[in-house]
Amino acid sequence: MRFTRRRFLAASAAMLPSRAWSATELDLGGGRTLVTLSDGHLELPPDFVFGLLPPDEAAAIRSAHGLTEGPLIAPCNVTLFRDGSNLVLFDAGAGQDFMATAGRLPEALDALGVAPGDVTHLIFTHGHPDHLWGVLDDFGDLAFPKAQIFMGGTEFAYWTDPATIGSIDPGRQGFAVGAARRLAEIGDLVTLIDEGDSPIPGVIARLTPGHTPGHVAYELDATLLVGDAIGNGHVAFDLPGALTASDQDPDLAADTRMRLFADLSGTGRGVIGFHLPDGGIGVIEAAGAGYRFDAG
Repeated sequence: MRFTRRRFLAASAAMLPSRAWSATELDLGGGRTLVTLSDGHLELPPDFVFGLLPPDEAAAIRSAHGLTEGPLIAPCNVTLFRDGSNLVLFDAGAGQDFMATAGRLPEALDALGVAPGDVTHLIFTHGHPDHLWGVLDDFGDLAFPKAQIFMGGTEFAYWTDPATIGSIDPGRQGFAVGAARRLAEIGDLVTLIDEGDSPIPGVIARLTPGHTPGHVAYELDATLLVGDAIGNGHVAFDLPGALTASDQDPDLAADTRMRLFADLSGTGRGVIGFHLPDGGIGVIEAAGAGYRFDAG
């Protein structure tokens, strides 16, 4: 795999400094490229990730990774795939209604010279706010008006089920309300997919449940876009079998994560993670009792 990391400047309003953006690019060959663009970052309460860990294990991981006592900073990497004919976004970012530190995808696309109308396909991993809410713009219109939209059938059914808001953890009820509203707006445009389906040639859906009930990862040749099935660069790698509070079904998510690590580690296959560091593109290697993410 050949990684390219570059920085570029977004145009800015008069009298304001230009915003610098970084992009990480993976050349798949044959004129096909994957680029991860920043949608900003999340600032998460530590308990959102560490809440199910014994305090001593949580403290050891925080120390090992230099994590402060304040909010956890989670990068948001939205993937853009180009094959010469299609321009595909995997997830739509957070939009403007979720967290002030996120929702930067439109700026990053603009800096790259990509207009919203250029996007031909929008393919979702799951329905959490930082992945779905950017599907509508500030006026409630489609953010990517010409894109064909795909989502896992199980995931779509979960977030559009009126019973979800009563069954989901109270801290995530806002997630359910926001997802239901947006999916009601785009529902007639969504093509539902399942395990093994190909929304476009060369992209294959793989069910990876646990973080959400119908979370989907996507194979692109020897690269796997894992979304939030591997949800961070610290607990997930140091203690892959640990239960993580950010997952809606922690036990199932841990099983899925362990399977992914076993399948991917040491193979040289590329991995793209929405919240992984350094642009989110790298490979997974075994490291003691756990694993490490090598961004090259």
